[in-house]
Amino acid sequence: MAKKPKSNPNFKVVAENRKARYNYAIEDDLECGIVLQGSEVKALREGHANIAESYATVEDGELWLVNSYVPAYEQAKSFPHEERRRRKLLVSRRELSRLWNNIGRQGMTLVPLRLYFNEKGRAKLKLGIAKGKKVADKRQTEKKRDWQRQKARLLRDRG
Repeated sequence: MAKKPKSNPNFKVVAENRKARYNYAIEDDLECGIVLQGSEVKALREGHANIAESYATVEDGELWLVNSYVPAYEQAKSFPHEERRRRKLLVSRRELSRLWNNIGRQGMTLVPLRLYFNEKGRAKLKLGIAKGKKVADKRQTEKKRDWQRQKARLLRDRG
């Protein structure tokens, strides 16, 4: 009998931007680190965060996450953090230049897809290099999804 892979207790998804795949066509994705304060890490470990309204931008040769929400940690009353502050993202220079070229030349945007703790217990952010969808594209995606559901139902009922 095959052994089941052990689930890593450190891996934990904190926040996911589920609307991003509906509003944007994701061309590529990238994992990057995020600079956090101690109370922010504690609040994220509790599982409370929101990245649905946030975006990433390149300013002065650095990558920043703007408008992400990490709630205040109750036990850190003497050293609290700002809930909607700009947070620096950590990527290599090569990745940063590639992102800068994609944003400037091809009209793409950087959308945060998922905020999580990896296997080593470090906070990571998965960024999507995306292009905005038009209304017709969104309708086409919905049609395709509905057809896949119907097809699965038909196969399940007949099989």
